[in-house]
Amino acid sequence: MDSFDSVGTDIRFAGSIPELYDSHLVPLIFEPYAADLAKRVAAHQPSRVLETAAGTGVVTRAMAHALPAHVELVATDLNQPMLDRAAAIGTPRPVTWQQADATRLPFDDASFDMVVCQFGAMFFPDRARAFSEARRVLRRGGLFLFNVWDRIEENELADTVTATLAALFPADPPLFMVRTPHGYFDTHVISRDLAAAGFDAAPRVETIAARSRAASARVPAVAYCQGTPLRNEIEARSAAGLQEATAASAAAIVERFGTGPVDAKIQAHVIQVQR
Repeated sequence: MDSFDSVGTDIRFAGSIPELYDSHLVPLIFEPYAADLAKRVAAHQPSRVLETAAGTGVVTRAMAHALPAHVELVATDLNQPMLDRAAAIGTPRPVTWQQADATRLPFDDASFDMVVCQFGAMFFPDRARAFSEARRVLRRGGLFLFNVWDRIEENELADTVTATLAALFPADPPLFMVRTPHGYFDTHVISRDLAAAGFDAAPRVETIAARSRAASARVPAVAYCQGTPLRNEIEARSAAGLQEATAASAAAIVERFGTGPVDAKIQAHVIQVQR
């Protein structure tokens, strides 16, 4: 078990993390799945969409491009610094950016056609409650659409970085990636949580593999070590360890994928369930 408050650090996207997250991690692993979700949203022709855990807005921007101008988009996140980054990047059409806790949504019952969440459910401290809130704000017949990362072994860069850091800090390995981003992959557990939240319909689950590409090993090393809350764990273990951890991760990625551009597997589950 980690030697410090993992719950607090796992959701702390502050300092330079939002900028590095957006510049490095978003194109590395999030953009393919954002395009996938936006396409699915557009196919349902909603008039009002709520996004929870919007982060720096990669799905928001994809939906802003994919949806007609009359569709109202409301994008929320618990972390104001992430929303600030999203708003600064902007969208080609109006979006309402609003700080909100997914387990206590500040919206009326039955006020959205769809609720969308990309790679956020893993961070919810009470997933059944967050799912219940999504159900509450959905109109009857509305759709809750979200995705989660599959187990870490199916996501090669995250797995490589985690193994590298375990060797670097053997007495107290940083386990953020295993514990949180890749800690909610069991579709039976997800189905159980949705049922506990009041969803009567069986969820539809698709497992989708994609490719994670970067110009060099340094890009994913910086993305994971410095652009996620993994950074909080590294710095808690060694004040001077961040650059060492980044360099070691880059070296391990080179060893596994070669010295040129990186091309690695990523995999996620896409879940949709009707209200």
